[in-house]
Amino acid sequence: MTTAPPETSAPAWRLLLTYVRPHRTALFTGALLSLVTGGTGLLLPLVARELIDDLAHDRPITGALLAMSGLVVANTVLGALGSYVLRRTAESVVLGARRTLSSYLLRLRITAVDRTEPGDLMARITSDTTLLRQVTTDSLIGLGTGGLTLVATLVMMGVVDAVLLGVTLAVVVGAGTVLGLIVPRINRASRRAQDAVGVMGAALERTLGALRTVKASGAEPREERVLHRAAEDSWRQSVRAAKWSAAAGHTAGLAMQIAFLTVLAVGGARVATGAIDVGTLVAFLLFVFYLLSPIQQVVGAITQYQTGRAALGRIEDALRLPAEPPTRPVPLPSPGERPASVAFHDVRFRYSEDAPYIHHGVSFEVPPRGMTAFVGPSGAGKTTVFSLIERFYDPDSGEITLDGRSLGEWDLASLRAAIGYVEQDAPVLSGSLRDNLLLGNPEADGSSLAAVLKTTRLDGLVERLPNGLETLVGHRGTKLSGGERQRVAVARALLRRPRLLLLDEATSQLDAVNEAALRDTVTDVARTTTVLVVAHRLSTVTTADRIVVMDAGRVRAVGTHRELVTADPLYAELAATQFLTAGG
Repeated sequence: MTTAPPETSAPAWRLLLTYVRPHRTALFTGALLSLVTGGTGLLLPLVARELIDDLAHDRPITGALLAMSGLVVANTVLGALGSYVLRRTAESVVLGARRTLSSYLLRLRITAVDRTEPGDLMARITSDTTLLRQVTTDSLIGLGTGGLTLVATLVMMGVVDAVLLGVTLAVVVGAGTVLGLIVPRINRASRRAQDAVGVMGAALERTLGALRTVKASGAEPREERVLHRAAEDSWRQSVRAAKWSAAAGHTAGLAMQIAFLTVLAVGGARVATGAIDVGTLVAFLLFVFYLLSPIQQVVGAITQYQTGRAALGRIEDALRLPAEPPTRPVPLPSPGERPASVAFHDVRFRYSEDAPYIHHGVSFEVPPRGMTAFVGPSGAGKTTVFSLIERFYDPDSGEITLDGRSLGEWDLASLRAAIGYVEQDAPVLSGSLRDNLLLGNPEADGSSLAAVLKTTRLDGLVERLPNGLETLVGHRGTKLSGGERQRVAVARALLRRPRLLLLDEATSQLDAVNEAALRDTVTDVARTTTVLVVAHRLSTVTTADRIVVMDAGRVRAVGTHRELVTADPLYAELAATQFLTAGG
């Protein structure tokens, strides 16, 4: 069963509120400080008017000067504190979004990963979540505090002079009409810019993930062109978004300049006719100057909202990808616990609806304990058997059982806790050798680790390494040989004490000596657990308790090596090709 948030057409502001809701107290505090800061600024023009009146009537100005000084200091201190609180809250919003997204991405179904570029997912958890920082402070708070300050400023301007307020509003409404035409363009350009960043990240991840192959193929110039095209497209879309954002910002600035000049002209005329005094005009002009800040806040909030809206959309797209249900830690099997049994009943499977079927009614049974090998030509569906057992995918029809229970009835964490899995390419993670060995069982004690190292012949490697188990293995284990990586993967699986051990070509990169040693190890493990092995080299599985021969997504035959050499033509051909006889 998969879990994913339901498809939703909720507006971006509502999605944003889900991220900021856990931080609403800090957000409210920062907003309140910003409003108080704005309030102290609004008092300055009024105090300035009183100062001018005092000067005009030869009254002392000490009180007015002290009041202005106090307001300036309060404005600065409160503004700095409010800015810190808001920025800290914004960083917390980004942290929360990254935690949510990273946890969800780790639970993605393999089917979703197959259809998505890892580089694009990385961009969503890095650059897209970073944009939430600006959206929280510039958009959400900017729109709230800027809008309230704007309204308060207009009210104060109306108190000072209604006629000049009407002139100012006419200019502001005209600018708002122009902004209404620009804002949708910012949204479209911002979404395309963020998509382009994802494409660039996917191109870079693709190249760096196969850099040796690229170099060996002399393909650096071609890959360079691909990366440059992706970077240029990102640049082009970002410049387009910047162009419209700049247009919006300068429209607001131009509107305020026009408002200032208009107010100056109309106000000057009103002073000349005696309708208002000079102090009132000066106070109103200061309000016009002060009006610029909340207008820029509101315009900035709208433009930033468009950018954040695009980022939120991409984050929500990622959170709608098919995912597995959240899991809880479960205990690994105890030593000596009963081995597992596995059965496939008429299983049909394909990787996507537009792909051909990999399995066409696969059926077989594996009893507890012993080694069962899967052999056959490439593309027969052998590795897919393991992917289905691990529930990386679910069959289209038929049933798979473990210990007689359908896999769909198993808790996913409990199912995987019972299984040790060694993949075909034996991936090793960046970090220390110890970290890789303990990946599946971080609670393993020293004696268990030492025993597994000896079993897989890694003890000699540990002795040679400069820092022993603490030696860093490099990105994807590049400091280890292919055979060493395979042995690390086998050791990692054995440390889980699995009831079912899946080995997919686990000896393909080993030399003859280490292959024989590992084959003996697997044979020994098979006495106490159930071992399934996918093998192309039949020499590794001739002693298996049973061999399942697969071809074109079907099971052809099941038997021992001796039985199949005489009973199945395909297996006999494989054995003959590898110089194996019935007694081999």
